[in-house]
Amino acid sequence: MRILLVEDDSAISRFIHQGLSEAGYAIDIAVNGREGLNFAMAADYDVIVLDVLLPGLDGLSVLKELRKQGFQTPVLLLTALDTVQDRVLGLDAGADDYLIKPFDFAELLARLRALLRRPPLHTDVLLKVGNLKMDTAQRIVRLGDRLIDLSPREYSLLEYLMRHENHVLSRTQIAQHVWSFDFYGDYKVIDVYIGYLRRKIDRGDAASFIRTIRGVGYSIRAEGEGVYSG
Repeated sequence: MRILLVEDDSAISRFIHQGLSEAGYAIDIAVNGREGLNFAMAADYDVIVLDVLLPGLDGLSVLKELRKQGFQTPVLLLTALDTVQDRVLGLDAGADDYLIKPFDFAELLARLRALLRRPPLHTDVLLKVGNLKMDTAQRIVRLGDRLIDLSPREYSLLEYLMRHENHVLSRTQIAQHVWSFDFYGDYKVIDVYIGYLRRKIDRGDAASFIRTIRGVGYSIRAEGEGVYSG
């Protein structure tokens, strides 16, 4: 999943970026409100983590402009302002959640997972494609009764595919959601990670959960034979 972090405090930004990257998320960082607004309008993010007290254009102004333009991306406000009135202003401006600084990183992760489960994405904690199951709360993947060990990037890629079961996803879509702006367009890396996943979740016969749609991208489905690109 791809997240935009808009935060002007470099220490907090580094802390969040490291933690979310280790958890398998793709992160883009903006350091002020105007840059954050431009990023949000230029790419398709799954969640935006938005500081309120930003230089130039403040966070609430960024949020109001996004909602005015019709952007429905979930927004988590991150701020040291902790009065009830502050929270009311943020939620009324269109925020989906509100987290007070200082915060526990585990709580930030839990809140982001909750936002990612909201529509238009799959709303269940448990994702299932055939006998392949993913518990997004515990970040556990099982094939039948067998526990599947995945790297953070493999997990993020599989989660994105499973949240869009039976949909054909282009390499561009996958890159935008599983990687970030530091992805330089070498789509072979996506094919490599698809190969990693296949070796871990395929059932040892001709059938594959992940199908290659030649010239388009990939799709995950419960039944049928995969079409390999070779």
